[in-house]
Amino acid sequence: MPATIAFLSRMSAEYQAPYLAALRSALPEETIQPLQALTPAQRALTTIAIVANPAPEDVAALPKLLWIQSLWAGVEQLVAGLPAGSPPVVRLVDPEMSRTMAEAVLAWTYYLHRDMPRYSRQQSMRVWQQHTYRRPSQFAVGLLGLGALGTEAARMLVNAGFVARGWSRSAKTVPGVETFAGEAGLDAVLASSDVVVSLMPLTEQTAGLLDARRLHMMKPGAGLINFSRGPIVVTQDLVAALDRRHLSHAVLDVFDVEPLPDTSGLWAHPAVTVLPHISAPTDHRTAAQVIATNIREFRSSGRIPGHVDMARGY
Repeated sequence: MPATIAFLSRMSAEYQAPYLAALRSALPEETIQPLQALTPAQRALTTIAIVANPAPEDVAALPKLLWIQSLWAGVEQLVAGLPAGSPPVVRLVDPEMSRTMAEAVLAWTYYLHRDMPRYSRQQSMRVWQQHTYRRPSQFAVGLLGLGALGTEAARMLVNAGFVARGWSRSAKTVPGVETFAGEAGLDAVLASSDVVVSLMPLTEQTAGLLDARRLHMMKPGAGLINFSRGPIVVTQDLVAALDRRHLSHAVLDVFDVEPLPDTSGLWAHPAVTVLPHISAPTDHRTAAQVIATNIREFRSSGRIPGHVDMARGY
């Protein structure tokens, strides 16, 4: 009988329940229990933990832990909270999450491409005015980040007829997409895109990446979609770019502080759409299947699945 798998999270019991049910259904041969339900003897033998933003002291309570499986794709908070020498962290790489994110990128690209913010403002002023239509082939979307999420978003945009440009730290090739890398490549994507979409992980290198200088490099009238992490965009610099109408609109699903405080000026800004972090929610059923595959492969081979480079943060 394999050692019990620990489930560590700071979710409420109600929110945690469907994840535990899905994991137990996907792994009927395993025993999966919240940390609080484990006896001292079980904690001493546990080698795998499935986690969702766990408290660092809960991870430390499992001395024989060999690896940590995250329930989320983003792991910057988890990695930042672990001490040096912690077990390897495995991100959730779920094709359904990639599809959902790509769907959101396409939907909000259409929102900006078809001038929906402008028509919304006209409605509030009872203005009946049509504006020139642009074909998707005349509209360039710059994707910052070409991991699983960015690659699937690029594929969906290309299939919809948009011009897709992608940027990553190191050179990558994506069918149908003009790709760029490095600092010069980032400048080129910013300067040539009608909408810039951030899908990057939050690391020391990407925090504050879209600051006043880089926002100023974007095409006059371009839009910004941030579906990655709030601190990648310097909020006050973005607001300044919107206020002077260098940028036309920003769709923001992530923020420096979440939930977005009631006092934030972003709520009422006429050129900002605020979303409550809904672009790519984890599907507990498909996530459980991905995690089950990882754990079964580990049980059979002893090899830990591909894991996060702790120095890079992803």
